Amino acid sequence: MINYNGQLLENNANFLNGANRGLRYGDALFETIRVVNNKIFFWEPHYLRLMASMRILRMDIPMDFTMEFLQQQIENTIENNELQDQAVRVRFTVFRENGGLYTPATNNVLYIIEAKKIENPFYVLNTQPYEVELFKDHYVNSGLLSTLKSNNKIVNVLAGIFAEENGYDNCLLVNEHKNVIEATNGNLFLVKGHTVKTPPITEGCLNGVLRKQLIDIIEKTEGLEIAEAVISPFELQKADELFLTNVISGITSITKYRKKLYTNEVAKQLLGRLNAKARLI
Repeated sequence: MINYNGQLLENNANFLNGANRGLRYGDALFETIRVVNNKIFFWEPHYLRLMASMRILRMDIPMDFTMEFLQQQIENTIENNELQDQAVRVRFTVFRENGGLYTPATNNVLYIIEAKKIENPFYVLNTQPYEVELFKDHYVNSGLLSTLKSNNKIVNVLAGIFAEENGYDNCLLVNEHKNVIEATNGNLFLVKGHTVKTPPITEGCLNGVLRKQLIDIIEKTEGLEIAEAVISPFELQKADELFLTNVISGITSITKYRKKLYTNEVAKQLLGRLNAKARLI
């Protein structure tokens, strides 16, 4: 079942057409949310990011778009898919109503909520080899729009295709300054000694929900310090660890970049703290 603007429809129902602005112009935002046993992980940060992103894109926020209302819509969708006692990946998409060309006829919005079962109720660290490469065919522009979780993700799509065609598990993206900013599907953290670095939002990386959670955890972890700082490609091979974060997978350790092999000791330490934090919310 899919929740289309509050109406529950069969998964194969025809409810969109070619005039959809998300399809025509990428005029849409989405949140990818992890829910376990009907408990939404980090719901408030997701909600606040969505509201802020809608304001940046000049979308009108409906009066009923409260945290409580949208939470209820998510829970209704999960219930109608009989996934209340499962680990679930929810995608919440919001887009401007049909009409207009580049300039919209209205700033009113509609939304879609989808729910799909995932395997693990808690975050687990990957134990398989995970090799990455730089994607240099195209770059992500630094700036505010790149930090949004919008439907304009063609660079990520092309990087994913490049990784698949060349036998890599993922690609790292660069901005116009040739600094490394993120992976195709998550924020990047680099460990060197006792310092954990992640690119600042001003570099154009996604304003990730789990990124913020990890920064907070690292700040409170004895023996580690966090630095939001530019990461150059040259630093990758000097690092002790590299790992990626997103709200579905949690922490994904990179094991290899070119000839460099990485450990995962800090990632293991942070994963335990992340699971503890997720259980307490």
